[in-house]
This record gives sequence, structure tokens and C-alpha cells, in this order.
Amino acid sequence: MRSLPTIPFERGSLLEVPVAYRELRAAKGIAKVRTPLGDEVWLVSGYEDARALFNDSRLGRSHPDPGNAARLSGSALLGGPQGEAATEKAEHDRMRKLFVPSFSARRMKKLSDHVGSLVDERLGHLAKLPQPADLHAELSFPVPVLVICQLLGVPYEDREYFSGVSYRMGDMLDQGVSEAAQEELKAYMAGLIERKRHEPAEDVLSDLAGELDDDGTIAQLAAALLFAGHETTVNRIDFGVLLLLANPGQLDLLKADPGLAKGAVEEILRLASPSLHGLLRYAHEDIEIGGLVIRRGEAIVITPGVANRDERIYPDPDEFDLNRPQTDPHLAFGYGPRFCIGASLARVELEAVFSRLFQRFPGLRLTVPEQELPRTEGRITGGYARLPITW
Repeated sequence: MRSLPTIPFERGSLLEVPVAYRELRAAKGIAKVRTPLGDEVWLVSGYEDARALFNDSRLGRSHPDPGNAARLSGSALLGGPQGEAATEKAEHDRMRKLFVPSFSARRMKKLSDHVGSLVDERLGHLAKLPQPADLHAELSFPVPVLVICQLLGVPYEDREYFSGVSYRMGDMLDQGVSEAAQEELKAYMAGLIERKRHEPAEDVLSDLAGELDDDGTIAQLAAALLFAGHETTVNRIDFGVLLLLANPGQLDLLKADPGLAKGAVEEILRLASPSLHGLLRYAHEDIEIGGLVIRRGEAIVITPGVANRDERIYPDPDEFDLNRPQTDPHLAFGYGPRFCIGASLARVELEAVFSRLFQRFPGLRLTVPEQELPRTEGRITGGYARLPITW
């Protein structure tokens, strides 16, 4: 077995990205590495390389020979091949056409006042709690869950159930646990879709139930949306709070002008990397890039959180600067044909939180150092389990 570095590289603070990624990028560009499961993959950590490969139609989530595909982890969602190589593109285009209108920027803008009201309600609730309080449990978690439940048409009272299933689905270490949880969440969503057929409402699941007969496909996509729609935004709220507290000069600017929340959110999205798991893709044809050839069937891992700190694109890439010019958009939501359909929704939620949180609680601070915060280990979304604060 060839001696190759194993990803993800160790890091201390979750607010940082290990310098080993930058060193490997400088030395090798796109580099051969080994996954925790021992498989060889190509690591893509440069901004321009990541953009080019996100946009390359010769890459897919499916594999020409899935039985021999390299795996990144035991995750059922992002750890290995998904779908059929012969039909992946057509299926992706069909589903995207159905889902995109539900998450359009225009529709999200209409939603923004409602999200702002939800945030105000949660901040009012937080203000009444004894201190210290857990910001993760009282704000970061409930706001995205409330929003995605209302948008999709998922009962909010089921949040503890589907959050528990989502937690198991994000397991990187036990493929059986992750796959069983994925099937369980799909079954739950299929039951909701059946109900929507008889009792439609103004929500995404009702829209899709009226458009498609294939409940299995809808359930699989809806399960993925439910997972991504709350897990990732929960983490971005936690990380945004920590990044601002770690940069008091920038936080003072935001306190003085909450209109700077938009720029703050873009820096939070660029810098926050709860997990360095990466996004796995497979070459459906040979691809020449950066002076090397990625052969058909080989795997690449694109790491947006690392590419977003490429010093060739962003001056002082590790610095939090809410006035940073938006000349090169970050890759937190991907790029090209697979750009995340939930990007506008995430921005609406994050701007609602960060235009209000430090206005309501200007003295907000952690009760323990960031390094001592409990983490969620062994999961593709990573992050913190609790965020104890006082104000």
C-alpha cells in the first residue's frame, strides 16, 4: 500500500482549517490522498480547481462500477456512490426543475419577514431563561427546524424524532447505522407524502405530491432536504456566533450597523467548516486538469471549506472581514449545475439571526473557552453539541 497522507487532517479549533491542507496544495495542487477507510482519492483543495470540477459534467455522484468505488466514509449520504451512472444527469435535471421554484430567491425574500418574526420570538424566549443558557438548543437548532418544517410541510412536533434519525444518518463511522437511518427517514417522508395526497397544503411536499407519482423518489429527495435544511444551517449559526466573538472589532462594527449582517453572513459561510469531510465525486470519463489525468472511475474529494481559504483568491484568507469585497463568491454552496438549491433560504435565516442577535444581546459571551465546547464527533456535519452563553 502506497504511503499517502490520510484525510481529514487533524485540527485543534473547529474555527480553523489545518495548515496541512495549504501545504499539500502548494506542494502538489490536486493531490492523491487516502480516506479514513483506506481508499485512494484525489483531494481538491484549491479554489479554481474546485470551481472547475464542480462545473465539469464528466463528474458525478454515481460510479460506473459502484462495487469497486472508493469510499470517503461510512455515511449513507456522502460517503460513497449514489444513483445510476446511466440516468444520473437526467434524474438530477428533472428533480432540480421540480425543486428549484420552491427555493427561488423571490420566494425566499417573501419568507424573510416571517423568518425574522421567528427569530424575534426565539430571542424573546431566550431573554427569559436563567443564565447560562444553551444558544445551540434555544436558537441555532429551533430556527432552521421551524423554517424547513413549514416550508416542506413537516410537523414541527416531530422534530425530536427526525432530528434523532438525521443524527444517525450523519454517522460517518458505521455505514449500517447510517443506511438504516436513511431508509427510516425516507419511510417517514413517504408517509407524509401519502397524507399530502389526501390533505394538500401550501408546502413543498404537497406541490411535489401533485407533480410526481414516484413517492419513493420524492421521499428520498425530501429526506435529503430535511437533513440538509436544518443540520447545516444550525451549524452555521453556531459558528457565526463563535467567529464574531473571536473577532471583537468586527463584532463592534455589526453592533453599530446591523445592516452589515449581509457581509457578516458571507464571511461566516466562507470561513465556517464544521466538518472537513468533503464532497465525493467520481470521474465518468478521463479528465485532464492541472497537469494530471483523473482516470474514469477514480474518486475526487472537493473540500469547499479549504478552497474558501485559498490565499491566491482571498487576501488574508483566515481573517474575518465583514467588509470583504464579494468579487470571488465562496464555494460554501458549491458552484455550477449542482449549486445548492437551499442557498437563498440559508442566507435568509442567517441574515435574520445576525441582524438581530447582538442587537438584542450586545453583551453576549461564552461561559467557557471555545476549545472546551463539546463537539459532535464522527458525523459528516460536525460542529458543537452545546453553546453555553450569558449576556
